[in-house]
Amino acid sequence: MSVFNKEWWVTRVPVDYEKVIGVIRDLVIKEPIPVHMKRWYYAMGATPLILFLLQVTTGLLLTFYYVPSPEMAYESVRHISQDVPLGYWVRGLHYWGANLMIIAVFLHMIRVFFTRAYRKPRELNWILGTMLLGATLTMGFTGYSLTYNQLSYWATTVGTNLVDQVPLIGHWLLTFMRGGETVSANTLTRFFVFHELFVPAILFILIALHIFMIHLHGVAELEGHEGEGYYPFYPDHFLKGVYVTLFLLTVMSSLAVLLPPALGQPANPAQTPLHIKPEWYFYAVYGLLKWVPIKVGVTLIMAGLIVMVFWPFIDDWFRAKWPKAPIGYAIGGAVATLTLVLTVVELLAK
Repeated sequence: MSVFNKEWWVTRVPVDYEKVIGVIRDLVIKEPIPVHMKRWYYAMGATPLILFLLQVTTGLLLTFYYVPSPEMAYESVRHISQDVPLGYWVRGLHYWGANLMIIAVFLHMIRVFFTRAYRKPRELNWILGTMLLGATLTMGFTGYSLTYNQLSYWATTVGTNLVDQVPLIGHWLLTFMRGGETVSANTLTRFFVFHELFVPAILFILIALHIFMIHLHGVAELEGHEGEGYYPFYPDHFLKGVYVTLFLLTVMSSLAVLLPPALGQPANPAQTPLHIKPEWYFYAVYGLLKWVPIKVGVTLIMAGLIVMVFWPFIDDWFRAKWPKAPIGYAIGGAVATLTLVLTVVELLAK
């Protein structure tokens, strides 16, 4: 009996295939999507997932040549960029994919915040979303450090020094991340393990839970447009995901060729660069810490993160006190504006 025969598979994997197909049809293909999701800017929810899968693919390809040791890390990145066939392209896809994924997660959370899609019964999904943002930024930070050039080495040093300012557990976190008191070979190894294993595993779990919660409650309808109707996930929304994937690959490939990631100078622990800056997605934090004392800045950032995580419940409290006051819009607008201003100022600073 041929392996291409249905009976061959039914005999060896005896499951009710009709039932499985029915579940897939009901939970995926016929998933009801509110009509407002036909607008293209509502595709931001699927975009981070698409980019994450592309990041996993390109990241695995890079591990064939990357060596996570202080002696070989920089040289292996140079080898990938200059010697390996299409290595520069794969590295460029990975680099720009990381940046686009962070942008996509930010935009998705902004959209969810200002459309108030976090409200009952979707509070837990908002919390999962904030955890996804944190894991995505951690992926960016740990990945940036693996290049092991001057800027990434010293940015890692400065970034982990900030962790030391966290109350109560700061020093423990510092030594855990670095594998000791200073940035060393242990730090590079740990960041490689974080970047390639632990954080992606956490992201997989969080994404699965996030999608599961969406299936439980359905996609949130736009406030003021309830009851306008639904359309099935397949083919319209599915094809939108395909188009987004093709568009992202085109953009990432163009950026990888036209603006390949820089290699810089090899890390030198004995020579501190004149200007040490983190990647752009930490510019707001970097800019804030330039204006206030470090301990005050870290405390403000931690307080802001706590408010962000539990915002759905804080918003409920505000609504109970002042039902018609647009407090959420005011706070969200102020935070978004401040973040944008601080980021742009650092982008323009020499």
